[in-house]
This record gives sequence, structure tokens and C-alpha cells, in this order.
Amino acid sequence: MTVNGSLRFSRYVLRPKSQKDRERLWSAEGLTAVVPMDCYLGIASLPFKLTPAAMLEVAYWAQNQPSYQAAEDAILKTMGIKINDDTVRLASNAVGGMVFERDCEIAQEAYERLCSGKLSFPSRRKEGILYIETDGAALNTRQKNKGGSTWLENKLGVVFSSDNMRFLTDKHGRRQGQITKREYVSFVGGVDEFKKHLFACAVRNGYGKYKKTIILSDGAAWIRNMKEEMFPDAQQILDYYRLCENVDVFAKHVYGMDESKYKPWSERICAELKAGRFEGVLAELEKTDQRAATSSPVNLHRYISNNKNAIDYAEYTKNGYLIGNGAVEGANKTILQQRLKQAGMRWNPETAQCLLTLKAKHESGLWLRDVASLVASRFAPSV
Repeated sequence: MTVNGSLRFSRYVLRPKSQKDRERLWSAEGLTAVVPMDCYLGIASLPFKLTPAAMLEVAYWAQNQPSYQAAEDAILKTMGIKINDDTVRLASNAVGGMVFERDCEIAQEAYERLCSGKLSFPSRRKEGILYIETDGAALNTRQKNKGGSTWLENKLGVVFSSDNMRFLTDKHGRRQGQITKREYVSFVGGVDEFKKHLFACAVRNGYGKYKKTIILSDGAAWIRNMKEEMFPDAQQILDYYRLCENVDVFAKHVYGMDESKYKPWSERICAELKAGRFEGVLAELEKTDQRAATSSPVNLHRYISNNKNAIDYAEYTKNGYLIGNGAVEGANKTILQQRLKQAGMRWNPETAQCLLTLKAKHESGLWLRDVASLVASRFAPSV
């Protein structure tokens, strides 16, 4: 149809008159109303009356901006289209939910292959290191039938290899590593499901192909147990900087916040640990005022004892291994905090998972491969 000049239309909505008709329309078409103009334009069957390309744009801005309202404003500014914040939320949930569902299928498949012994690795492994960093951070959620706030842990993993690292020297002459490519995994919930996603991510990035696999963490028990089950051949390294933070907390408690006492002690203990002399540190801790030590927020003796197989920093440094968990610490800020931990935010867990999945894909550089391609295939026009 060719028309000279502009046309103005109204979107008149037709709703079934009776309950019986409403039920018939819903049963036949999955609709509660009919908009003739949408049928004329060919968008009646599209989710939220958005084309696949528009859904991708909405999902992108939903994970990129600090709120749905900010996403609405960004879409209006960049695309010239008014899409209200509620539709932004619903559409991004739909896209994120599809991607997460697919990720769950891939993760379950990888886990089943591992458990069945069908996962094969090359007999000759390539030079290099596969790094796996993981951490957990609290997320404020709102769940039905639980009332008020419920804090859930978002488990976050990042996987990268030494092939995708370059090293620079800073102005102080210190060697600094820069990661050029990495993949993130974010999961709201327990370790039983998260470990499958992390394992699938590790396999995609070369687990089993490199001579060395290193897991960097804060030493939490769930991470140690996951390592033993999923990555038994890996070397676990306790994040040196997190260890020093705990040493500092312990020292402040024991020395009553007297900086002239706790700071020299803390610095000396950290230096001893970095030099690999943890046995001497444990012996010294046994002589510390036990009443003060046991009432400390950090049981330093137990913390070091539980992780003594992961704190040989002298050997790690000699071999050129990373000893800091900086990549996943930074990811907690980029993926979780900047988008989902703004003031006053509380989340439905499913909605949070959708956003975190989209955010992780974008920050991993996998938007086209894992998001855009899936949306295009799901809503491809039938021939």
C-alpha cells in the first residue's frame, strides 16, 4: 500500500464480552484481547508487540542501565521509541529467561557427561594455566510467602587462561597482569546448581587442555568442596589479599585498635605468610591471648589451618601464578553491585537471575553468540 503524506492511527482494543468468550480466546490464541491495528501491522503474535531486534535492544539497555526507568530513557533517546519501564522489565525477563534456560541445559549436559565418564580430555596438555576465580555476595530479594527482605547469595565465577593475559610493569616497577578475555557465570542460589554452570564455563574455556588449572578464592568451605568434586586436579590458591584483610581484622581485635601495635604485627604476619612460613605463624597464633583470639570475628588459626594447602605463596610467585582474586572481586562490582544493589533495591530472584545472566553475557563479550542468536532463532519467521 502506498500513501502520500502521514497517517494517524489509534490502537483500539477489542475484549471478549463474556467469560466464556474470554476463555475461548485464551485457549485458542493465548490472548486476553485483540488489537486490529496490531494484526494489520503483523505484530500481534510478537511478544510485547516488539520485533526480535527491538527485544534485544530492550534487553541490552535493561542490563546496561542502573534501573528500568533509566533503560526506558536510554531507549527513547537512542531509538526514538517510547517503551515504558514495565515493558522493559517484562521483555528483558523474557530474553534473560530464555538465555538462562539454555545455559541450564548446557550446564546439565556437561555435568552428566562428567558423572558418566563420557567427558574426554586430550592426553597431551598444552602449556599454560586456566584460572577459575569464584566468590559469593549477598543479594536483597523479595520472595512470596516469606515477607520482607530475604538475603540470597549470588555466586559468581570468572574463567580465563594465561593465553588471554598480558603483563605490564607499573610506575613502581611492579608486575601487573591484564586479562584480555574472560567469561563470567552468575547464579542466584546454591552451589549444587552453580557448580554445573561453572564447570561448563571452564570446559568451554579449556579445562582439561591446559597443564595447570588454578582456582582462586577466599577459602570458603563450599568452594573447597566444589573444587574437590569438580576440579580435583586443580591447585587451589587462597586470595592473598583477602587473607591479609582477615589478618588485619584479627590484629585490630586482639590489640584493641591500637595502631602502633596491630599494624606492625599485621604487616609482619602477612610478610611471613607470603614467604611461605605459615607453620611459624600458626605456632605464634597458638601463643596469642586465646580469650581475645576466640572472640575475634575471624578465627585466624582455623582459617590458615583450613587453607594451608593453598597458601604456599613463595612457590606460587616463583612459578608466576596469580595470588589475588581481583578479577572476580571486580566482577562483583561490575555485574552485581552496579545493577542490582542500588539503594532500596529488592529483587524477585527470577528477575534478578535474568538480569545477571544478561549482564554476564555482555561483560563476557558473548552477547551476539549467546543472546542475539538465540532470540533470532526463537522468533524467526516461519516459512
